[in-house]
Amino acid sequence: MDFTDVSLTALRVFRAVAEHGTFTAAAASLGYTQSAVSRQIAALERAAGTELLERRRGGVRLTEAGRVVMRRATIVLDEIDATARELSGLPGQAGTVRLGWFPSAGAVLVPRALAALRGTDPGLHVVGREGSTPALVRALRSGSLDLALLASAPPFRPPDAESPPLVLQTLTEHALCLAVPAAHPLARGDFVDVADLRGQRWIAGPSAQDGAMGVWPGLDERPEIAYTVRDWLAKLRLVAAGCGVTTVPAALAAAAPPGVRVLPVRGGPQEQRRLLVARLPHPPSEPVARVAAALRAAALDADRAAVSAPPW
Repeated sequence: MDFTDVSLTALRVFRAVAEHGTFTAAAASLGYTQSAVSRQIAALERAAGTELLERRRGGVRLTEAGRVVMRRATIVLDEIDATARELSGLPGQAGTVRLGWFPSAGAVLVPRALAALRGTDPGLHVVGREGSTPALVRALRSGSLDLALLASAPPFRPPDAESPPLVLQTLTEHALCLAVPAAHPLARGDFVDVADLRGQRWIAGPSAQDGAMGVWPGLDERPEIAYTVRDWLAKLRLVAAGCGVTTVPAALAAAAPPGVRVLPVRGGPQEQRRLLVARLPHPPSEPVARVAAALRAAALDADRAAVSAPPW
């Protein structure tokens, strides 16, 4: 086992593969060819004297040895990145928190939390990105995120089966709602009956997972999906234009544009969505704890606003 000749490039490639779950996705994110990624991983495994990735159908995951290397590689890469930031005059790693969130959380909750942090902790540097819940979990495991906001639908279970388990805290739990055009017949009341969802035109996400947040779950017919859209604002703009209806978390009502009503659905099982903040099980740094607290406060504020608001 000899790591003396292991390059930073190999460590960055290894972290990208662990985060993205496939050689192909890692190569695309880095701007490399897949063969170049494979060569870097092979060199790293030769240096380690063992397999660091378990190749499975549909992707890869870290072996026990891979988790050890990833933990150490993350420390090295973070120190190198912190040095670069200090030399360029940016805040050092000690005041930087890497945050990830699923798309709809970026519409209301994350901006509220960041705005509050600018007032209370102006020296705190938060960087981040949105992604799907599985991608965010992989990013936490790979060490490229410190915190992640995850979405969960019933049956509620841990977001992955890896060990050690992630530390999870529920920020809020809301019923799933329906966004309808203001001029739509369904918009005339203060709620929508589940039976009236049959025969509607739907605006859904581009995958089965995203589609669960576009078409009402458990609909007893093959839905007519008129538009497939990833971006939440684009979905709501299409609703405002009268192009169809879509499901939204209740918390997203505050971001609905003019021409859209967000209504509860009655007459069937209550469809719940849970918002979680997740991190690795080691004790959080003070900056990470402050960001987590700001997210909790923003979620509580959003809950209070939803309770006191008139029907949408």
